[in-house]
Amino acid sequence: MENFISKADVLMEALPYFRRFYGKTFVIKYGGHAMVDEDLKESFAQDIVLLKYVGINPVVVHGGGPQIDEVLDKMGITSRYVRGMRVTDQATLDIVEMVLVGKVNKEIVTLINQHGGMAVGLSGKDGGLILARKMNVTVSANGEPPEIVDIGMVGEIVGINPLVIDSLDENKFIPVIAPVGCGDKGETYNINADLVAGEVAEALHAEKLILMTDVEAVKDKKGELLSTLRVNQARKMIQDGVVAAGMIPKVECCINALKGGVEKTHIIDGRVKHAVLLEIFTKEGVGTEVVRK
Repeated sequence: MENFISKADVLMEALPYFRRFYGKTFVIKYGGHAMVDEDLKESFAQDIVLLKYVGINPVVVHGGGPQIDEVLDKMGITSRYVRGMRVTDQATLDIVEMVLVGKVNKEIVTLINQHGGMAVGLSGKDGGLILARKMNVTVSANGEPPEIVDIGMVGEIVGINPLVIDSLDENKFIPVIAPVGCGDKGETYNINADLVAGEVAEALHAEKLILMTDVEAVKDKKGELLSTLRVNQARKMIQDGVVAAGMIPKVECCINALKGGVEKTHIIDGRVKHAVLLEIFTKEGVGTEVVRK
């Protein structure tokens, strides 16, 4: 009997969150180890379906770097990176789009549907969802003057048209978005998935933006996990080098999303089973929430 009561206690702990978030939109960036490990893939799909059934509108934006690397390696194409972004020529772009839109996206959709959801796969081309333009990257090395480096068909977001997402939400579907955008002349652009998730969250006036990572979220200079991080703290930690390397763009993405009207942002460890539910429906969470104040 004690076992059953403890299960009821878990549900009661989550009840205030169910009430608070009913009818709200959460944008979740899905990537990293959680997209590779079979148990984590299953738990992620279950988390998304549960969110939908308790009245929350989840919108999934996914990456696919490891899957793209695997196909490029098989084809003998070596990837080159500039400031962490994959240099994307036309041959690479064709593979990126094929893997992200044709393979990874449909696998996620299928998995969510197998667990009782109604997911629909999209790319930024569908319904004019993501309008993009070519990204210009400025690089300075060894004290030389900055110069613009051409990284190919990598895009920056010009605008988000949320109508197609709104239509799917209203009809109980779960949108799953591949980070491929479209230029004003029909060009295809490869776009960083974190950036897409942040911009989509802003356009939808989302309650939460959740970024999944392969690390224990944000740590202080002593190496201890921060459960909450204010924007002014985050900026200082970046300036002081405490937040560094790959965590910088994720924290900056959260800051920009908050500035754009998203209520709260989270960086969570995607290697933890049911990380999304644990972060949302428990007091402790499993990551770092980045907040305005």
